[in-house]
Amino acid sequence: MSRTASPSGNKPYGVARVAQVWEVPRSSFYAARLRAASAVVPAKRGPKTAFTDPELTEQIRHIIGQTPFFGEGHRKIWARLRYAGIRTSRQRVLRLMRAAGLLSPARRPSVVNGNPHEGTIITDEPNQMWGTDATATFTLADGHVTVFAAIDHCTAECVGIHAVKRATRFEALEPIRQGVREHFGQFSRNAATGLRLRHDHGSQYMSDDFQKEIRFLGIQSSPAFVRQPEGNGCIERFFRSLKEQLLWVRHFDNVEQLRLALSDFRDSYNRQWLIERLQFRTPWQARQEFLAQRAAA
Repeated sequence: MSRTASPSGNKPYGVARVAQVWEVPRSSFYAARLRAASAVVPAKRGPKTAFTDPELTEQIRHIIGQTPFFGEGHRKIWARLRYAGIRTSRQRVLRLMRAAGLLSPARRPSVVNGNPHEGTIITDEPNQMWGTDATATFTLADGHVTVFAAIDHCTAECVGIHAVKRATRFEALEPIRQGVREHFGQFSRNAATGLRLRHDHGSQYMSDDFQKEIRFLGIQSSPAFVRQPEGNGCIERFFRSLKEQLLWVRHFDNVEQLRLALSDFRDSYNRQWLIERLQFRTPWQARQEFLAQRAAA
């Protein structure tokens, strides 16, 4: 505009006159003209990252290909990048995964108008409360079978898991027996004194035989609220991971093959599954740190 000639005088308007009419300082005009003439492209301020966006995207693809689990979100991928020595921001990982179509499908959160369940079911230390429940799956030879499991409410560690064709009250006790032998050292009277067991109101768990055996072990029964699955939410969340990572992605010939797969998944889950509320530690790491703190105290 400053070089445009006036129709009447046939002379350029000049920078001073244009700046005065537009009410901008002449320094802004000269700075803009300098930026336009410069060949340097303005870059993002701050320290330079070790990886460009395409390089970091390839690293993300590599991490996704290496993890033994399916559908991990950007938070866990960000944590696994840190374990691999690649430091970047979680927002950048989310942006790149969204652009590359690497985010797992997610359901929209439902609107909760009110919930009578208040408080928390997460304990401060391991072996204060366990949760147990059952879910169903299918095998080619034996048809529908039941999977019983038990989980620690502090570390989210699977303390016992069992598959059976007939879901009786005695089979429901097997995950509890596994956990008591491993974490309390013996299966005897009052061996697990101080432990509470969260379960629903299913017939197996409310039966006399089930209640008598956990009382024999010194375990206190802690039934969840009726029609409030949040009260047993730790085992429900574990079953979601179990289905997404194993039961819904593999076929099993019979119950025995399923039991072996469940045992392998339990070990893999406890030692490799990252949990956000544990600061992206595995259940096994969380338990070891709690035991170390207890020993130091």
